[in-house]
Amino acid sequence: MSSSTVSGTKKKLSRFTAPILVNSAEVEIMRALRRQGRISRSEVSNITGWSKAKASQEIRSLMDKGYLVEVGEGVSLGGRKPRLLRINNQLGYIAGIDIGATSLDIALADVTGLVLQRCSEPTDVKLSAETVFGRCSELLLELIQAQGATPNQILGIGVGVPGPVDFARGVLVAPPLMPEWENFPIRDFFKKTFISAFVVVDNDVNIMALGEQRTGDGAGIDHFIFVKIGTGIGAGIISNGKLHRGSDGCAGDIGHICVDKEGPLCACGNKGCLEAMSAGPAITSKALEAARNGISPTLSQMRASNGGVIRPEDVNAACREGDQAALDIIRDSGQMIGDVLAGLVNFFNPSHIFIGGGIANFGNHLLVAIRRAVLHRSLPLATTHLSIKFSRMSSNAGIMGAISLALDYLFVLEDSPHLII
Repeated sequence: MSSSTVSGTKKKLSRFTAPILVNSAEVEIMRALRRQGRISRSEVSNITGWSKAKASQEIRSLMDKGYLVEVGEGVSLGGRKPRLLRINNQLGYIAGIDIGATSLDIALADVTGLVLQRCSEPTDVKLSAETVFGRCSELLLELIQAQGATPNQILGIGVGVPGPVDFARGVLVAPPLMPEWENFPIRDFFKKTFISAFVVVDNDVNIMALGEQRTGDGAGIDHFIFVKIGTGIGAGIISNGKLHRGSDGCAGDIGHICVDKEGPLCACGNKGCLEAMSAGPAITSKALEAARNGISPTLSQMRASNGGVIRPEDVNAACREGDQAALDIIRDSGQMIGDVLAGLVNFFNPSHIFIGGGIANFGNHLLVAIRRAVLHRSLPLATTHLSIKFSRMSSNAGIMGAISLALDYLFVLEDSPHLII
């Protein structure tokens, strides 16, 4: 194994191929199982409105195909305890890949979404796409080996990348942070090694929103925004319980909304974008200037200790020590982010905003500034029930979202591109 951080639990699986085709009746059952995990035959009957005989018939068909299994007994409401059903976790494996600007996270899960193996390590998107995706492939192969499995048992791979994604084609389009990655054939690259798998690609913030919805505090919330603040800034939008990508897949790219026409040049080529003014690199750049100018003795000392460099964690530490220059930088960034989010609140009227990403570690000073700006600039009705808080999922949102993305494509209708979810 490599020196990456790795953890795992072994489980042997048999061989199936994906995507798995199901008929319209079977879709109803699989949808219920995806959402509830384990259900009884009578619950299937209640959910679908079918007779118990029809429900039993469809369940038997799915069990005969190996897609469902019985997993013990439920609670009796009078009479015999019901036998519970779940999706057969022996169908195969799902892989999740979450690539950020400075790190990558890989996980191997079963078809219920249970993570069995996982590893992470630093990366740099300034490297070539082939180098970074090649490393992802190597790490996934290591996880497969640790699990005692084979590459052909991978049924699906969900991939999150830091840039605008043409979802239909599964490629990056003019990604500001790594322009050389444009139109790199991500699906084909992974299919060369994992020939039995389908590959689904989305941007990193969308998969974080999915992760928050499926396994975080966003579960059961129909309208929310997930905001990632890191090397870049973006938003994933959940509308009516579903991820909203827009007509071309780039909905939520708030990092390139202009907040100052005379501001610094952004990686996208425009001036004064929110990302250029408030994301991680902008924060460290302002902190470095404060250190050089002697405005902050604390940051000056940190710069000297780091060989002339200021890191995000240095700014965070300076904030904790009460350094006024560092606090002003964070509050200014929070205000600009909040001003942009206020526009989204007025337009979309979400009930919740979850904030994640590396810069979210700056804590309450950032959060208070964002909240204050949103409340100041949004219509009162739009903020009456609005909750703005940090995501509690930390680094798990992206990887769980990547797994969920792949699982959404595991079962599809026969002769139809539609998903069961």
